[in-house]
Amino acid sequence: MTQDALCTEEEITTLVHAFYARVRADDLIGPIFDTHISDWDKHLAIMVRFWSSVLLRAGTYSGTPMPKHVALPNLQPHMFTRWLDLFHQTTETLPNRLFAERVEEAAQRIARSLWFGYQMNNHPDRLPTEFTHG
Repeated sequence: MTQDALCTEEEITTLVHAFYARVRADDLIGPIFDTHISDWDKHLAIMVRFWSSVLLRAGTYSGTPMPKHVALPNLQPHMFTRWLDLFHQTTETLPNRLFAERVEEAAQRIARSLWFGYQMNNHPDRLPTEFTHG
């Protein structure tokens, strides 16, 4: 890791794998992910590329996550809150505290963006609402 780098690719890989292990074991959101992800190894590799692009500006991710998320049926605000809770549990275990803080901030923005996009796509006649996370 260079002196200016926030984290290493290995740290991102550790985060992604630990986080999705929590997601898969979770009674609320685990079944949603398991229903829609058929190849977990492929999904984890995509998520490592995504977070590397977000955090390291690696440019390794070129997908469009919004359409995949807005197509999911019956998402509710508490599901996004749970996703963030699991994410926070994972970042709490990271020894690189600056990385943990920055990735947590990014996760908050991403969850909010996906929730707003979901609402605007699925309920265009209503103003989007926030979800609470504390």
